[in-house]
Amino acid sequence: MGGLMLQLTMMAKAFIRSPRRNQLLLLLFGVFVVIVATAYFQILLNAWNQPFYDALARKDLPEFLQQLLVFIGIAGALLILNVTQTWLNMMVKLKLRQGLVEDLIGQWMQPKRAFRLANSSRIGVNPDQRLHEDTRHLTELSTDLGIGLLQASILLISFITVLWSISSGFAFDIGGYHLVVPGYMVWAAIFYATTASLISWHVGGPLIGLNADRYAREAEFRFSLVRVSEHVDAIALNSGEADEERQLNLDLAAVLKAMRRLVTAATKLAWVTSGYGWFTILAPILVAAPIYFAGSLSFGGLMVAVGAFNQVQQALRWFVDNFNSIADWRATLLRVANFRAAVTQIDTFDPGSSRIEFATSQPGEMTFENLAIDSPAGRSRLREDHVTVKAGERVIVVSEAGVNKTLLFRTIAGLWPFGEGRVGMPKGENVTFMPRRPYLPQGTLRQVLAYPRPVGQFGDEDFRTALSAMRLDHLIPGLDRNLRWDKDLGDEEQQGLAFARLALQKPAWLVIDEALEGLDDDLRERAVGILEKYLGQAGIVHIGRAGLQAGFFPHALHLVSEGEPASATAGEQKHGGDHRSFWSFGKDI
Repeated sequence: MGGLMLQLTMMAKAFIRSPRRNQLLLLLFGVFVVIVATAYFQILLNAWNQPFYDALARKDLPEFLQQLLVFIGIAGALLILNVTQTWLNMMVKLKLRQGLVEDLIGQWMQPKRAFRLANSSRIGVNPDQRLHEDTRHLTELSTDLGIGLLQASILLISFITVLWSISSGFAFDIGGYHLVVPGYMVWAAIFYATTASLISWHVGGPLIGLNADRYAREAEFRFSLVRVSEHVDAIALNSGEADEERQLNLDLAAVLKAMRRLVTAATKLAWVTSGYGWFTILAPILVAAPIYFAGSLSFGGLMVAVGAFNQVQQALRWFVDNFNSIADWRATLLRVANFRAAVTQIDTFDPGSSRIEFATSQPGEMTFENLAIDSPAGRSRLREDHVTVKAGERVIVVSEAGVNKTLLFRTIAGLWPFGEGRVGMPKGENVTFMPRRPYLPQGTLRQVLAYPRPVGQFGDEDFRTALSAMRLDHLIPGLDRNLRWDKDLGDEEQQGLAFARLALQKPAWLVIDEALEGLDDDLRERAVGILEKYLGQAGIVHIGRAGLQAGFFPHALHLVSEGEPASATAGEQKHGGDHRSFWSFGKDI
């Protein structure tokens, strides 16, 4: 993804289209009003310094007490404004995160995008990190930095006029010369803050890249932990804990290495920010001291000048004080913007391979014309050049050993477009794709069975009948329970639910990726019974082994290997050797 301005432009366009835009603008307007009001009362508080400290210098008790009452009024108003601004800041973070995550999820969940992104590059490996942690961090930093910059700007405009008027008549007597410097303390504050900003930029510049590298390593470590957590059974059965521990420690070492580099750079920056911070205690007094000792300022006037100087230089020092956060924000923006760019551009990305044409055919027909599929492992082709599967027909696709049949399944589904030929899907008719391992979404058992259709399309008797057809009657009392069904049910029950879903939904077309393979005889018999009874008029294409249910699948197609794909040499040179990099898209940050 390009530079900062391109990233900000892309995110701004997403914000403009967001349904949360008006709510955010209203909250930001409230923040602006509160900050302006706060600046006004801070000016009053700074002006209060002169009568208060002059009263102290004169030992004027009545005036001293009067100024205490004035202080209580000003401080009370500032307290109310500060609490209000805290609430507004938190609401801005909430709505900004809501809008950003809704936008990213909406883009990510466009048809087939998530699959394509997951197979395109490392950017798609851990979208959960970007959608959860990165978006949270980005919205919080953006709110804090943005409101902080606005507040610093308003305070700068407010107090720079105060400081200019206070120091407009400052004069120096040097060697018999009377030197007048208009706005003397303003120029001193600008010089002081500019020097600190330039040094901070020079010292802290590497933090942007180091933060980006750290987040990338953190994401990889989190992905490894999730992978181990999801496969603990297989790891334990194979006594693979030692190997997994070694790999996790390697990922942890990469995180710690990135953090150590970040610590070194942040420590160097701390020398600058902390040094200027401590010197700021004395800086305004040193700047105003010549005028004070010359008798041109009262003690109260000195405190007013010091207060105004501190406000101006603090506003000007906003960059210095927040450089570490700015570097963090820049790195997080880079990750989120890269993810959004990858998601939105994946549909138009062309890796240089020829493309399969996906179109609609006549109702009641699924067609394959000269279908060839390219992958880095080679090219496979349907031996039958012109295939028309009619509604109600049952076809099995068999292959030679070593041919990737799942790639054909993904191609028919429109997920894998690389190759040649044409796939025609029946116009206006529902096609269900059944992978080898069933997907059971989170929700009630009704939602699992109805997925992805609304539960309201089916009645209670429909759900009971579907479960009974697969001899899953024991699950009927739990239709309204919300569980992790992929964890709470055994493999056979999960496979049974997948076929019960077919009995419930009765799709007009069904494409199966070896889902009948590996089932025991009893479960396979029940599954075939579902296909015969509830999908008797459906067109069924099963990608599997020869000889499986030969009587049920009277027609056979043959997937054969043709060796190197037409664009294999260029593709492998450009993208590397595995199928994930074959769709390579961008660099993960």
